[in-house]
Amino acid sequence: MPVCGAMSKRRERRRIRKLMTTASRVLIAPLAWLAGALTPSASAAQPSAQAYPARPIRLVVPSPPGGGTDILGRMVAQKLTVALHNQVIIDNRGGASGIIGSEIVARADPDGHTLLLCFTTHVTNPTLYPKMPYDTLRDFAPVAMAAAIPAVLVLHPSIPSQSVREFIAYAKERPGKLVYGSAGNGSALHLSAVLFDTMTGTRMIHVPYKGSALALTDVLGGQLNLMFSNIVSALPHARSGRLRALAVTSAKRLASAPELPTLAESGLPGYEATAWYALFAPARTPSAIVNKLNSEVNALLKMPDVTERLLSLGAESMAMSPRELGVYVETEMAKWGKLIKASGAKAD
Repeated sequence: MPVCGAMSKRRERRRIRKLMTTASRVLIAPLAWLAGALTPSASAAQPSAQAYPARPIRLVVPSPPGGGTDILGRMVAQKLTVALHNQVIIDNRGGASGIIGSEIVARADPDGHTLLLCFTTHVTNPTLYPKMPYDTLRDFAPVAMAAAIPAVLVLHPSIPSQSVREFIAYAKERPGKLVYGSAGNGSALHLSAVLFDTMTGTRMIHVPYKGSALALTDVLGGQLNLMFSNIVSALPHARSGRLRALAVTSAKRLASAPELPTLAESGLPGYEATAWYALFAPARTPSAIVNKLNSEVNALLKMPDVTERLLSLGAESMAMSPRELGVYVETEMAKWGKLIKASGAKAD
């Protein structure tokens, strides 16, 4: 082949390769841009607090309508609806000491649109029930503490004790003779009495009821000697003289009953047994949404009408950050889990 012909073919091949390279760049650049536009960035993939909520929020209350948890849940839902400019809808899912409703939230999408308002059984259930459908610490993101409701130790007037110290001495002299009632095995009121027995070395007999109202009726009638009761239910009877209130189970005195000492200041330092209500989201809910919800709940707890309503329920606000709530839950689980195992308490 002539030399000039070979050189011409080489130049032609180089020209073709150059044209193909240019064409590839022209085609690939828009496609790369389009792929980037269609693929959400790491920040865009996470829902932002500014865009939240994008639709109505489902607040699961793991108890039937009409109870204390439901009343508190509806108050929180009403205030959050206004604050978040989107409807917060109550979904009552009672049963199995709160486990049914809690499982729904544990398995929900972690986008802040499904929340749980649960109570103290959230931390006692793992010990009381051998098989749980979720992990209490792993499957929930702590959001905000809503309220705390202490109990009050009340006696039938036939018990001569006028103070906690006198009653401890009286009970120690009568092991296995004094009978108390509660809202059921493993309930907050039952565990309040178990903690009292453990710390004082007394030995009282427990009779579980299906609800605290029935137990209180039998204390009033003298069929039971005492109980740790909901303060709203018991206080009117104590003030009328039908019961004798000795002390409250909270760490500090209550604004609604400042005349009553705490058990801790009445001879049992370190005693505290408080029922509480808190808000949780599914695990992996973005921290921006958790913090936004925490801020809104803490703000509504300071509203005068909310404070007044809580006092009427025997409750007080107990604001915490998400991190503080997480630590509190772990502490409560360890405290009550140890006590339940030691006492042999079983769920109904």
